[in-house]
Amino acid sequence: MTAPKTYLTWFLLIASNLALAQTATLFGVVLDEQNQPLPNVNIRGANATATTTQGGGYELTITADTKNTITFSHVGHEAVVLKDLILKTNETLEFNPVMQVRTYQIAEVEVTPTGERKLDGVLTVAPEVVRNIPGANAGVENILKLLPGVSFNNELSTQYNVRGGNFDENLVYVNGIEIYRPFLIRSAQQEGFSFINSNMISNLEFSAGGFQAKYGDKLSSVLDITYKIPSDFSLDLDASLLGISTTLESLSANKRWSSLTGVRYRNNALFINSLETQTNVNPTFVDAQTFLTFAVSEKLKLNFLAHLAINDYENEPLNRQTNFGTVNEPRALLVFYEGRENNRYQTEMAALQLDYLPTNDVKVDFTASVYHATEEEFSDIIAAYELGTVETNLESENLGQVTQSRGIGAQQNRARNQLDALIINLTHHGILKKGEKTLNWGLSYTNEDFRDQLRESEFLDSAGFFVRPPNLNLPNNQPEEPFDAPILAFDQVQATNFTQTNRVSAYMQMDNRFVLGNTNVYYNLGLRSQVWHLSGRGFQSNTQFLISPRAQLALKPNWQKDVLFRLAIGSYQQPALYRELRTLNGNINPEVEAQKSVHVVLGNEYSFNLWERPFLLTSELYYKGLTQVNPYTIEDVRIRYLANNLANAFAYGFDFRLNGALVPGSESWLSIGYLRTEENQNNRGFISRPTDSRLKLGLLFQDYMPTIPDLKLYLNLVYNTGVPGGSPNNEDPYDFQNRLRDYQRADLGISYTFAKATKRFGEEHWLRRAKALDIGFEIFNLFNNQNSITNTWVRDVDTQQQFAVPNFLTSRIFNIKLHMQF
Repeated sequence: MTAPKTYLTWFLLIASNLALAQTATLFGVVLDEQNQPLPNVNIRGANATATTTQGGGYELTITADTKNTITFSHVGHEAVVLKDLILKTNETLEFNPVMQVRTYQIAEVEVTPTGERKLDGVLTVAPEVVRNIPGANAGVENILKLLPGVSFNNELSTQYNVRGGNFDENLVYVNGIEIYRPFLIRSAQQEGFSFINSNMISNLEFSAGGFQAKYGDKLSSVLDITYKIPSDFSLDLDASLLGISTTLESLSANKRWSSLTGVRYRNNALFINSLETQTNVNPTFVDAQTFLTFAVSEKLKLNFLAHLAINDYENEPLNRQTNFGTVNEPRALLVFYEGRENNRYQTEMAALQLDYLPTNDVKVDFTASVYHATEEEFSDIIAAYELGTVETNLESENLGQVTQSRGIGAQQNRARNQLDALIINLTHHGILKKGEKTLNWGLSYTNEDFRDQLRESEFLDSAGFFVRPPNLNLPNNQPEEPFDAPILAFDQVQATNFTQTNRVSAYMQMDNRFVLGNTNVYYNLGLRSQVWHLSGRGFQSNTQFLISPRAQLALKPNWQKDVLFRLAIGSYQQPALYRELRTLNGNINPEVEAQKSVHVVLGNEYSFNLWERPFLLTSELYYKGLTQVNPYTIEDVRIRYLANNLANAFAYGFDFRLNGALVPGSESWLSIGYLRTEENQNNRGFISRPTDSRLKLGLLFQDYMPTIPDLKLYLNLVYNTGVPGGSPNNEDPYDFQNRLRDYQRADLGISYTFAKATKRFGEEHWLRRAKALDIGFEIFNLFNNQNSITNTWVRDVDTQQQFAVPNFLTSRIFNIKLHMQF
């Protein structure tokens, strides 16, 4: 207990220091409505002025730790005013406004020092939050998991659950292109990178429910990412004990061509070697992506996005000992392994996008994209186990070892799984603006072609006897007659599936804003529809037609206090993707219908000043009623569906998030969420769903030392109450509702900035060209909490009782980190 107290004391001492302000720097690129750099923009502060370059770039020095008003003005464009901007001493903030063509009165907007700076009608960029916060899988998903309503219990995974939904219910877009994940991955150790490269992001929008009709047909959430358009040459390099990544930005001399390219390499051995299973492992992950833009004219622009990812996971487990049970009845599971597994997941994606502005009021785009995945799972693992009691006598030479066996046996798992997926998409979007009214529409066609071969088997042996599959009912007249039935796997899956899905979807939505009395009113009305047709080898085709109306209403009274009220209600329907059609035995059920949900979300935002600093309190109450639910189980990160619609479900709860500047100019937030989600299968009564994590706490804290402002601290804390631990194979989940232990984790990062926009090396220094240089370290799982992800089920020979042996996650890990920019 000494180490955690020492860390906590040290953290509190650093967090308690404050100092008087000096100066800070605001910089970025000013863009027009076509996302092109805008030169000769006048930027005016209280004590300083600046003008953007031909590339739209600017840099402005302002007074730190006090409120600043910054005005961006340009002939023929709407002026943008940043009001009450507070930055800390020596802070550099990247702010990229988009200036509108129409000339209106100056629209004042409040800028609060929070990660997502709330602006009305202005596109902002705050990538530093995503890039700086430490985590085992640092990036966008690492930030999402600190938000209320978003839960997870595996730090090696980039997947997340939102308000009771599962991983397959989240929409992810990059520049309007839907992103897919590998389909066969069963363990977070095999995942590698998220598609999203955090060094390439310019904007991040996230909705946990009640989202608009322009987004797709999923049940839970939307993550909408925009990649940035370079304004100059830049080369970023990030390196750590986990891997290395580099990002290159370039812009042609005539400003018409730009390229943004990122390459990443990662090896998870540092984390995997901290697990209880001793293993020879080589988990390597490589990905590369590029985003190219070409301005054909002022009204026509071409974008190209391409991505290649290779996950190669080689593992040779050796042995494992897990101690569990109670103080009065301690137990241990001892396992010895033979064999190896070699899993490989390769994905390629390419998309070509055309943006066209026929008039200042109309914008249309056309996108063609293709996604291809080839996935292989080859493994042969034999595990010999012993379940027994543990020696607890402190004076014994056998302390912690198994002293009395309660069960011995062996398990052999074999897999030969191969999947080939090809997804082609054609999409059109349009926007028409007339005054305060905006009309959005879209049309999309998607073809999904899956070719899948499953070959899995599991043999169980108990004291030299093979355990047969349950409910086999073979005649056994021993000893009168010999029993000569063949040896069968306890559990096996053998299937070959060829499926094709064609989807045609369309949406239309209108939003408007007007003043009613002393209240600003905003509403959005939308309708989404989809025709879904399934065909394949060996089954009858299935066609479904879906309609999903959605609406949003927001009221902002003209009160002295800054308060906003929001209401969202809508229908959300999720037609099955390939994995949702596959039953537990691997075969396709073509009769699976779209899962349906109704969202009702009531929200409130309250902006206020505390300690002369701005804060924002966001609260939401929500309810989701689900019908035609397709039940599933989760094993690590592998989802296995029952492939039927024999359940109804609900989810309700509340989310609170308070964010602001505990330290002047630096973002911090506290999230609190409560969730209850249950399902009723075949009218047997409601039980907890696999994602039923009741209480969620998330804390993001950033600090710096006033006497050494370039020494910065980043801390994130997560607490989730335990989710149901699942059930053994072939067992009724209604009989197994015990929960995993609560998930508790803290990650700490400390870095020192040697170079930045306002602090450069001298002309004679060998690093004189470095625009940024940061060196630091990270401590993952700061307090070394034992978290578990799933259970291994083992049977006691004497009592035939089944024990849930927890599979623990990573322990405390130390990492060194370097960031450079040229």
